[in-house]
Amino acid sequence: MGKKTETPIKEAFEPLPVESKNPATAVLLLSSPEEDILVKACEAVHSFAEKGDENKASLLGLGALKPLCQLITHNNKLVRRNAFMALGTVATNGDAPNALKKLNAIPSIIENMCLEDIVVHEFATMCLASLSVDFACKNQIFESKGLPPLIQLLSSPDPDVKKNSLEIIFNLVQDFQSRQEVHKLGGIPPLLELLKSDFPVIQLLALNTLQIITIDKETQNIFREMQGFEKLMDILYNVDFTDLHAVTLQVVANCLSDSESVQLIQKGGGLSRLMEFILTPSMPQIQSSAVKCIARVAQNSENHELLHEQDVEKVLVELLSVADVSVKTYACQAVAAMSFQLASKDRFRDLGGIPAVVQMLSSESLVLKEAATQALSNLTHNNQLNALAVYEAGGHAFLVQQLHGSCQRTVANSAATLCCMAEQEIIRCSILSHGAIQALVELLKSTDTQVLVNAVMCLAVLVSDKGARAELQRTGGLHPLVNLLHSNHKEVLHNACLVVNICACDELAAVEMYKLGALDILQEISQSESRRNSFSKLAMISLLDSNLPVKYSLTGRLASTDIITSGFYDAGKAHPGQKILSLEELSTQAVNQQRPIIVINTATEKTTEEDKQKDEGQSETPTEKPWRMMHDVSLQILVKTARESILPLNDEQEQYATLARLVSEAMGGPVEMDKMHEFPWMLHLSRLKYQLQSNAVSIGLIKTGSYCQRALLFKCLADCIGMSCTLVRGEYNRAWNEVLLFNRNPSKNPLSSKPCGYIVDLMHQPGSLLEVNTPAAIQYQTI
Repeated sequence: MGKKTETPIKEAFEPLPVESKNPATAVLLLSSPEEDILVKACEAVHSFAEKGDENKASLLGLGALKPLCQLITHNNKLVRRNAFMALGTVATNGDAPNALKKLNAIPSIIENMCLEDIVVHEFATMCLASLSVDFACKNQIFESKGLPPLIQLLSSPDPDVKKNSLEIIFNLVQDFQSRQEVHKLGGIPPLLELLKSDFPVIQLLALNTLQIITIDKETQNIFREMQGFEKLMDILYNVDFTDLHAVTLQVVANCLSDSESVQLIQKGGGLSRLMEFILTPSMPQIQSSAVKCIARVAQNSENHELLHEQDVEKVLVELLSVADVSVKTYACQAVAAMSFQLASKDRFRDLGGIPAVVQMLSSESLVLKEAATQALSNLTHNNQLNALAVYEAGGHAFLVQQLHGSCQRTVANSAATLCCMAEQEIIRCSILSHGAIQALVELLKSTDTQVLVNAVMCLAVLVSDKGARAELQRTGGLHPLVNLLHSNHKEVLHNACLVVNICACDELAAVEMYKLGALDILQEISQSESRRNSFSKLAMISLLDSNLPVKYSLTGRLASTDIITSGFYDAGKAHPGQKILSLEELSTQAVNQQRPIIVINTATEKTTEEDKQKDEGQSETPTEKPWRMMHDVSLQILVKTARESILPLNDEQEQYATLARLVSEAMGGPVEMDKMHEFPWMLHLSRLKYQLQSNAVSIGLIKTGSYCQRALLFKCLADCIGMSCTLVRGEYNRAWNEVLLFNRNPSKNPLSSKPCGYIVDLMHQPGSLLEVNTPAAIQYQTI
């Protein structure tokens, strides 16, 4: 900035007849072209404004700010000084910042204040201090390069200038951009120097400013390099500075996140001093700040051993019983941090700390409850003894209640703790009795990622209980669960797949999840390299294994472990992306020209009647008639015949051959291969559909069946009497069964004990066993 051209100051003035009772005259004279009048007018305005806020308001109303803002740039030094004095005093009125914003006065104030003397510095900073409480003004001070001169003024010999400059800087550093600039502009050394001030208000402002700016990592490094810790410890060891100890400890807490700082403060006896603050009865603010420091030290795992050696666990447990909420909050945070160390986890339990933390869950303080749930989460992680201790203290009931809370972190912590506890059956049953499933179902709709991760993982542990799976379905939890399969968050998706995998072991749940589109989503996931995982594959397999009609339609294969039971149906081969309808949906459709749905119903008539009475009892009105499968007496006779004629046989090969002949006889007998085109199985099925006026046909009614119908009947009967076989769908209406038998001719290789696969001929030479991959077997499968 260039030096202003000064106008000589007259040594004497004629008295200006301006009385404080008539401020309007003084304001009018601020526009005078005479310098001596301007000097006196500014003095009069300043004197009038000093007498109270009402006078300042009066000057605002008279429009004094505009001419004063112009006069701070005047060529006459005395005019400028007096104008700054008047402006700074009037600006302390609450309405002044808005008026000064409209006048865009800040750039001019900053530009001119640095060219003047200490008096100008005082009143210019007084003005900016009043303005800096306003957000827009703060931003304009920063944009007008106000920080550099303000940092320079921290070294002013005048305490009022220091105080005002500190107030402005403190207000500015509430914003991130200013916070980073302070250390870049060399602001740390003068701030540290002000800690030695003879004025407590300056010391406090300097400490408050340091507390804000030391949140920044780079500032922490510079603070350490400038021996900041040593200067803070000087305050902490000085009993005359008790009123500064709390905020000093807050600054210390900010700078204790890395092990280097901890070692530095430990070398100077700082940790011992912190422990003294904690153990010695003092102001709650000092004690809570000291505990906060310990909590920050504990955040770094490298410091755990050092704290453990100081037996900090015992101190923290004692603090859990104090009255002050902030002390208990920081104590819980320290417990949470220390609980990453196994020795500390056990130590907290042995000292009785877990029941004390559980008590915090009933606090009205949301911050304390959050800290307590975090502590319990860490204490119980991979520690079943601690989980049991939480249960014995009644913590599980409180934690379930917290799942309904408004604080997302508390909810997430509670779900994580319950997840750890639910691994023990006795605790899991008690958690379920307190309504955990219903609460978790609501959390499945959360938009908070950590809540979802923990809630779904907790659900995965709880639904190992059959009753919990039923409750999950009853409370509508399957829908939001399936929706989570769309998640792009790795852990959420992984955990959701895990729950789907577990729930799919229940057939009703598997069917509902299929209807909700779970299988389609899982198939999409399987095609994505970034989204598929081990549990997505397991979930898809489990869904299919619990919904065999869908599995057979989609994959064309049932394993020997896939046991066909009453309610199975063959809806034919599904096309990619085709939705497979339920048996009820298919049966209630109008009769069409497509191949019939083959239905398996092995239920006895007694069972059918019981189901009928149950359905009628549940009907809302007498006119409702629930859909039921057709009773299949013929199939029941076949099952009875198979059981009586085959199970007494000792030779396994003969058992399969006998069953094959039974199936063949039931389905129209053997048919020569070259006469298959004459076999009227398709006409027979069409007539059955017409007679029944239904697309669904019970398998026992089929008397003329081809490969597909015979293979299905063979699988059904084999499963009913405990024999093992697969069911495979081929092309061109082909299907077959594979069985495993040990070497039927041991003389060829007496040492061979490996079973061999065979296809059972049900069509042409019923009872023949065709070794897989041989020409005969291939011909049966394809020609």
